[in-house]
Amino acid sequence: GAWRPDGTLDLNRATAADLEELPGIGEVLAGRIIAHREAVGGFTAVSDLRDVPGIGEKTLATLAPLVGV
Repeated sequence: GAWRPDGTLDLNRATAADLEELPGIGEVLAGRIIAHREAVGGFTAVSDLRDVPGIGEKTLATLAPLVGV
């Protein structure tokens, strides 16, 4: 799966359902994350989430310790 042994979520392997388990991520944002990932060919850094519409600095700060690439 996309969940790693350290408890973080791999942004490049996560399904929409995986993403929705993260705080502040609902169906719409999960869809935007996946659409962005597909459009750019994958995330190269967690900070790339900032390029997803609807994810600002506050959300990125919340997600950063919970995800990886």
